[in-house]
Amino acid sequence: MEYFFSFEKLGYLKGGKPDACILCLVRDGSQAVERLVVHENPLCLISLNLYPYNPGHVLVFPKRHLTDVREMNPMEKQAVDEAVDLCLEVLDLIYKPAGYNIGYNQGMVAGGSIEHLHLHIIPRYKNEIGIAELLGGKKVLVQDPRTTLEILRDAFGSRGKDD
Repeated sequence: MEYFFSFEKLGYLKGGKPDACILCLVRDGSQAVERLVVHENPLCLISLNLYPYNPGHVLVFPKRHLTDVREMNPMEKQAVDEAVDLCLEVLDLIYKPAGYNIGYNQGMVAGGSIEHLHLHIIPRYKNEIGIAELLGGKKVLVQDPRTTLEILRDAFGSRGKDD
């Protein structure tokens, strides 16, 4: 499916990405990647997905580089769980979705294009299918992720930064 508003994902998938782990670069504040972090705690980060399926599509990931959910220690699991709860609270408040897809794509064959463990939270809305999807095989993206970044940084910030 193509977007009317292209974010150059094809270039990313074909090799237009850094040699290092993208989420580790995000964690470290590297200039090599766009940093779309909306919130963090000592053990994990919440970042927008640069190529979202819907407005508010976020990634929650441990700061420590892991590739398997079973590698998380109990404190990391708790931090991720708390971050998921916070995401749902903020997204409910800001976007009022009808539901969510929440989960990990663990491994490249499962759809994981980044080898750093991360959980997707994708807000779902009633009547998402539009005429563009039906007739043209394209998805209409109703909000630029950079606009979403401003909105969600403010919303997460109003809840205070975890220490």
